[in-house]
Amino acid sequence: MIRSKAFASVLLTATALLGAGVAPASAQSSAAAASCYGGAKTLTYTYSTAAKEYGTYTTSSRCGDINMRLVTDKPGVYLDACVVFVDHTTKCNHDNTYSTHGTEWATVATDVKDGTHFVLRVRAYDTDAQNVTFQLAY
Repeated sequence: MIRSKAFASVLLTATALLGAGVAPASAQSSAAAASCYGGAKTLTYTYSTAAKEYGTYTTSSRCGDINMRLVTDKPGVYLDACVVFVDHTTKCNHDNTYSTHGTEWATVATDVKDGTHFVLRVRAYDTDAQNVTFQLAY
């Protein structure tokens, strides 16, 4: 009898939440990702032996992280990227290191406060990165 009461309570709570317009946590997180990535900037990197900087940008509540992905159908093309928090330093985050990025969304910087000013510093992973379109979501 206790199990059926507990189940009925859970079922009633779920029904009430759905009726009130509250989506399950999994739907909320995918909706947040969609709104974050939906506002992504599309940029183009042209090969250079030196790193290039894009920005200055300002983070907002749309994304909790700074994210990047390449938009290419050429296999084996990657870019290295890092974030420079320009109000505090001239060096890249994570002890002045770069992370390598491909066609999947990946985080360049995590848990960034709203209103933070930054530039994205990008360099070629190798010479395959000639003219590469990428997206930046922040």
